[in-house]
Amino acid sequence: MRRHVGVIAAGVAAFLLVLIVRVPARWAALALPRSVACASLAGTLWSGTCGGLVAAGLPLGDLEWTLHPLRLLVGRLDADIVLSRAGGAARGNIELGPAGAVTARRVHAEFALDRSLISALPPATHGSAAVDLVSLHWNGQRVTQIRGQIDVSGLTADRGEPLGNYRLSFPGGGGDEPVGMLSDLGGPFAVQGTVHLTRAPGFVVDGLVAARSDASPDLVSELRYLGAPDAQGRRQFRLEEQY
Repeated sequence: MRRHVGVIAAGVAAFLLVLIVRVPARWAALALPRSVACASLAGTLWSGTCGGLVAAGLPLGDLEWTLHPLRLLVGRLDADIVLSRAGGAARGNIELGPAGAVTARRVHAEFALDRSLISALPPATHGSAAVDLVSLHWNGQRVTQIRGQIDVSGLTADRGEPLGNYRLSFPGGGGDEPVGMLSDLGGPFAVQGTVHLTRAPGFVVDGLVAARSDASPDLVSELRYLGAPDAQGRRQFRLEEQY
């Protein structure tokens, strides 16, 4: 009798395992927050695709994922993802923890900067961004750890005037309020500064900017609202935001 019970239990376990492995990805739609939607779902919960991903009203593109099931044993949802959209793509590892915490690792992305992605950009302002992050941790409300860099290239004003290239680099460490270094990579402005991610949550940008000799008169005049320059021709700027 015990042998029969063992055989039956093994059979049921095998059936459940096959069922779980083959659960259609479309079943995942039942667990999605209201602010997240997919136009189409294919594959399984463990390896699938979400076509036409939209989050908080923002179209993000098409998402592919591969889950690491063993991480579920310690209460973590861990997946390698690829996000593709017109003008760019991103790939990396994402781990979801309790209380909405998110840890991202080995994130590499390239995408176009325009109002379809960042609505705060002035009309017709555009450029491109390259992201190379070793790690990033979001505790459910704000970024508490980040290591890597973000490069912005070919930034152009709404009048078609070039604004330059810039880098924001986070070395990692230093507590739960990360501080990154902001610098230019060439262009009409020489920029040096810091970006401080605060507990508010929010950020504070402090720096110095000076127009280079090849900057147009219009760009030079736009710096005057920052006040008088120092002996090196640099003007101080500060931007503080909470969200």
